[in-house]
Amino acid sequence: MGFEGYSILELQQVKGFARELFGFLILSLKIAIAEQYGYPSKMKTLLEFFKDSSSLNGNNATFVENLYEQFLEDPESVEPGWRQRFGEIHNGVAYEIPHGPIVERFGQLAQKPQTRIAQLQGFTEESVKKQSAVARLINHYRVRGHQIASNNPLGGDIPALTDMDPAYYGLSELDMDTLFDTGALYGADKLPLREIIKRLKEIYCGSIGSEYMYIVDTHIRRWLITRIESYTANLKFESEKKIWLLKLLTAAEGIEQYLQNKFVGQKRFSLEGAESLIPVLDELIQLSGAKGVKEVVIGMAHRGRLNVLINVLGKSPSSLFSEFSGASTSHPPGMNSGDVKYHMGFSSNVETPGGPVHLTMAFNPSHLEIINPVVEGSVKARQDRAGDNGKNAVIPVLIHGDAAFSGQGIVMETLNMSQTRAFNTGGTVHIVINNQIGFTTSNPLDARSTLYCTDVAGMVQAPVFHVNGDDPEAVIFVTKLALDFRMTFNKDVVIDIICYRRLGHNEADEPSTTQPLMYKKIRSLKTSRRVYAEKLIQENVISREETTAMELSYQQQLEAGVIVSRPVLDSNIYSYSAQWNQFLNQNWDSPCRTAVSLDHIRYCNDRMLRLPAGFELHPRVAKVMENRRKMAAGGMPLDWGFAENMAYATLLIEKFHVRLTGQDVGRGTFVHRHAVLHNQIDNETYTPLKHLDKDQGRVQIYDSLLSEAGVLGFEYGYSTTMPNTLVIWEAQFGDFANGAQVVIDQFISSGETKWGRLCGLVMLLPHGFEGQGPEHSSARLERYLQLCAEHNIQVCCPTTPAQIFHLLRRQLIREFRKPLIVMSPKSLLRHKLAISTLEELTDGEFMPVIGEHDNIDPKKISRLIFCAGKVYYDLLEARQLDGLKNVAIARLEQLYPFPAELFKAEIAKYPNLKEFVWCQEEPQNQGAWYQSKHHFSDNLKSNIIVSYVGREASASPAVGHFHVHIEQQKAVVQSALYGSPSGK
Repeated sequence: MGFEGYSILELQQVKGFARELFGFLILSLKIAIAEQYGYPSKMKTLLEFFKDSSSLNGNNATFVENLYEQFLEDPESVEPGWRQRFGEIHNGVAYEIPHGPIVERFGQLAQKPQTRIAQLQGFTEESVKKQSAVARLINHYRVRGHQIASNNPLGGDIPALTDMDPAYYGLSELDMDTLFDTGALYGADKLPLREIIKRLKEIYCGSIGSEYMYIVDTHIRRWLITRIESYTANLKFESEKKIWLLKLLTAAEGIEQYLQNKFVGQKRFSLEGAESLIPVLDELIQLSGAKGVKEVVIGMAHRGRLNVLINVLGKSPSSLFSEFSGASTSHPPGMNSGDVKYHMGFSSNVETPGGPVHLTMAFNPSHLEIINPVVEGSVKARQDRAGDNGKNAVIPVLIHGDAAFSGQGIVMETLNMSQTRAFNTGGTVHIVINNQIGFTTSNPLDARSTLYCTDVAGMVQAPVFHVNGDDPEAVIFVTKLALDFRMTFNKDVVIDIICYRRLGHNEADEPSTTQPLMYKKIRSLKTSRRVYAEKLIQENVISREETTAMELSYQQQLEAGVIVSRPVLDSNIYSYSAQWNQFLNQNWDSPCRTAVSLDHIRYCNDRMLRLPAGFELHPRVAKVMENRRKMAAGGMPLDWGFAENMAYATLLIEKFHVRLTGQDVGRGTFVHRHAVLHNQIDNETYTPLKHLDKDQGRVQIYDSLLSEAGVLGFEYGYSTTMPNTLVIWEAQFGDFANGAQVVIDQFISSGETKWGRLCGLVMLLPHGFEGQGPEHSSARLERYLQLCAEHNIQVCCPTTPAQIFHLLRRQLIREFRKPLIVMSPKSLLRHKLAISTLEELTDGEFMPVIGEHDNIDPKKISRLIFCAGKVYYDLLEARQLDGLKNVAIARLEQLYPFPAELFKAEIAKYPNLKEFVWCQEEPQNQGAWYQSKHHFSDNLKSNIIVSYVGREASASPAVGHFHVHIEQQKAVVQSALYGSPSGK
């Protein structure tokens, strides 16, 4: 019997049957011993000997199986006699399960008298082949049954899979009533083949199509097999449960009908056709509470959002109706512009069997799946707050559209983050509202290149359950299974609700113009509620009159404007919302002291220099640490790395938390930070910031995966949840943030004014023209300045170590939470002039404007150069070299909010000023010029000439040739100092 045509996976699935074959192996070995040395005296018959030896009656099978697996891993580890026997049977094949070789071995034994023992038990070569065929058939249902499942409410052609036909395995009608080993299918060890096939079709080809056999972890796969194959046994609902399901479907359908009739033509992105989402969420929340979950955070786009808010989270219908009518005026502080109703978030508390559960619906713009990492980040923050069992106290639930799940790259990024140290939230329950159409005019054939919209989930080996949305009981079974999986293994799981969209992309859209056949079918379908109601009527669970009364009662509740979901508990149960109150309505310019004592600095530095015994630093890192010792002692000027680390350390001592992620952040892209140290002996890591004090704040420093949108979205979500954590995302180069522009535009810059969501996220964006070409020069400063309005964000260009020290500390110490965009330096990290003193840390503060430092007579100044960033040092060195006395240089360290009063105070120092020059490295159409020049004009006297100096407008941020860069940079500096690129 050969193995051509069998996959490794198929061979692995006959492992249970192989246990029986191992029993034969024992038998053959013992018979061989008996032939050579004589049968044991106690043996009366060969049959008794077989019974004593059989794997069916003893523990020998497990022993031999384990011994054989040990042989496969290391033949030399097995005793020589066994090694020889296994070698003969295994015969050098590459697969793990010794199926064919064992069968062949017993085929050879057929010529010997003892083979009659096997025949007495029904074991012949033919029966072994038949059992093998059945095992392979069972396996194929597990692997491919989902492809022929009847789980599409729209129907459609089911493919004919030849390898699902019993005849493909040599099984015929004559075998249908033969008993075969089932591998404990449905809890039965043996069943007739006819019953085996019937049960397999019911489990794998009915309302649920299960994909999980690609999971490589055998334990997880076996757990799923056990749970999935108990489908019928666990699909027994009491009448009360069935009536509750009907009530939920009635609510899901009822709110849509009410809105359609009362607010004709208004967009609401109806859930009609996918009403089973409401039972899924209700079941998920109740079961979560029973398992000890305290918070559920939900992220979803707009389809079905209003339905979920009303029927699951308990939003007041009257409040929603006010939003529809335009009469609603209530909004959180800071929410000036607002947003459409189907983007708004909500939170509430509901009772469950395990106590109150806090529900949060995240605010979400129209960028669909971009909410995914934001929710994950918020969940991570909540889990950190919850403590050691946080991953099982707070769970994320993400609701996707089918086309978006397969089409949006952020889905892949978020999945890829799910099991990493920095971003693991203990598994997400993904729910796909599979309308089978992306948007009204799309052809499903153009929506993706994969069989299912959920195939991307296979990258993290998440099981996927494709369930018929018109079968609410199957939906509930899958929900229970998915939640149990998540809570057991802390991994992602996907519920794919196969349904349809009864209306178009929105309520004003006419879908049949581009999808005539699909919508002809849809309009002929009964609603999910009606299908289930008729089923319960036939089962005598409920009468037709009662179903009608149920509908009427729901509509009456809506008319009354009362809450129609499960009862909502007092909001005081969840106390964390109040943590943001102190940051509301604060004055931007409220004073705060960021300086620290010298003793404080030296204590922190001393702690950071203490390493575990035997920890060997790289020589270059050891030099950095030694220099930091000297800096704290006052023997060296402070560099950037020292000041930045001191900012983190002092905040941690003050019991604030620090979270820093991004590519290379542990050591820093430009090797300046060294916050995470690596032992050169064993590559173990040590983070000194974690070992400052026993009662310090929490530290999380992670080198992130190669993602911008996913990671930045995650950190935004984290920062909106934890106001007392310094949350920082650092780009490897500033322009890498381009890949996360949607997060910046839709959340960071506008989240407060749209939704009232405060955020203190810090973005460190390396910026500066160093001759490294277009992609590694500019952090696109102009883009952030273009987003500035209403004091929404801070944009700063610190140029000294003391400035970054105070800037980072200010972010947490003042009672104000605004995103901070830092154009952080590259060459300045080690520039000989970019230094600070200990006194600037102990007595100073962040300065939005830094005026002239050199000893220059203000009366002689006729030309004042203002700049931001690295170019200051180029200008300073050139002026000192030329000995100019009539030119002053000042730095604008905070570009937004523009420090008008400090700017005017600097201008006032120079009574004879004639020319104001804005100098920048960036091309004229980039950088700060176009977004800031009105600030200059508004705060200067009319007789002062305002001029721009910098590179000419360019489509590209920078040139690619280093020598051209040098020429351009020199021309910029000379033009700023002298008014001409030629200089003097």
